[in-house]
Amino acid sequence: MSTAKLTPARRRAVAGADAATGLVRASDRVLEGLVDGGLAVRHPRPPHRHYLTPAGRELRDRLLAVAEAEAEAAAGAGAADEPEGSRVPAEPGVFAARTGGEPAPPDAAARAREVRSAWEGLAELRRLTNADGATDVPCAWERTHLASAVALALEAGGLPPATDVTGGYAVTPAAHQPEAVRVDWRPGPALRELVRAAGVLEAAGWQVSEHPERDGGMYLLASPRRR
Repeated sequence: MSTAKLTPARRRAVAGADAATGLVRASDRVLEGLVDGGLAVRHPRPPHRHYLTPAGRELRDRLLAVAEAEAEAAAGAGAADEPEGSRVPAEPGVFAARTGGEPAPPDAAARAREVRSAWEGLAELRRLTNADGATDVPCAWERTHLASAVALALEAGGLPPATDVTGGYAVTPAAHQPEAVRVDWRPGPALRELVRAAGVLEAAGWQVSEHPERDGGMYLLASPRRR
């Protein structure tokens, strides 16, 4: 059975199968279709669970590889995680997460559509790659592209990134904490905006803590929440 002949439900079932055992969880109709297509087998003993065949496992790997590659493209292949001085501008037509400091986009409406599409793609990647299909916690890709993932969550949540002429959020690596990123509001201090940013990130599956600055301001540390 080719990928083109798979229904969306069958594709989701294959992609969401257990990585270690190949166990597939889906409706009886979907499971029957996978068996007919040679992608799964029904265990002869009760409770008659279904497991991916070698062909099914190969297809699962392909589906996840495609989803991950699309997420890489959607978030600018992680370019936002690099130090600011070493960033390479995104190629025309390639979405790049805005971590703060980039020029304002020439078309705000087009940018909003791109952000919405990228966020939807990331939510789908979560569903396909998280062990239980959860979309409310970051996936493995986000854990290795922290700044891009946090910046995308903030912009998708309606918060503006800082530019050279307007205020907004800025996402940078957290000193001595490789599993977290720092979120500032520039120019600061801007406590109300950071409190809002914390709420957006928490709703997107991130663990957020607030930290005071000596000048009375505040910054956030964000790390992927675990279930």
